Amino acid sequence: MSHPIINDLNSRYTAKKYDASKRISAEDMSVIKEAIRLSASSINSQPWKFIVLESSEAKQRFHDSFANMHQFNQAHATEASHIILFAHNPNFTKDDYRKVVDVEVSSGHLPADMYDAMLNGGFSFAEANTDESGFNGNWTKAQTYIALGNTLHVLARLGIASTPMEGVDSALIGEIFEQELDGHVCHFALALGYHLDGEDYNHGLPKARLPEQDVITVL
Repeated sequence: MSHPIINDLNSRYTAKKYDASKRISAEDMSVIKEAIRLSASSINSQPWKFIVLESSEAKQRFHDSFANMHQFNQAHATEASHIILFAHNPNFTKDDYRKVVDVEVSSGHLPADMYDAMLNGGFSFAEANTDESGFNGNWTKAQTYIALGNTLHVLARLGIASTPMEGVDSALIGEIFEQELDGHVCHFALALGYHLDGEDYNHGLPKARLPEQDVITVL
């Protein structure tokens, strides 16, 4: 199939080695950050925080978080142009959602007289995924994966390499970036930049995806 979207997705892959000398431009980073902000989420909850690491000091802090495990991803921390920590709110409350509904009204998206209906009706979806202790992290984490998928496509469109990393130490990240996370939890991160010619063994290989008939059913 020949289509710009399909071409982008066929060219996207998980980079294994980054060229530390190449940096993503400020203009492209502005696009990436705005695209992440515009990501979809259930009930428009936006139960997330994205921490962009671009300074050497910040990336070294992330590098330090691999002290105990997943060292196969550690080099990306300092060699990639940027790292993004994708974090979710494990205890998303009605007051958190109220901030979203405030913006729904102030942006003109929601009529003011529908405020209470949106707040109560919308939050019922969150309540359905909240246990007795107030934990709804499985639901909010799922929303954050939507943002990751959106970001991967944007990077493919920009011709920027990326490496999604679930192989991170969430507990140690929580300690090292405690202030920035502000109660949010990071279970995965994204390295982005430009691959190192000749040393990224995953670059240029054909796609390995199951055939359409195995994964898509049309009724």
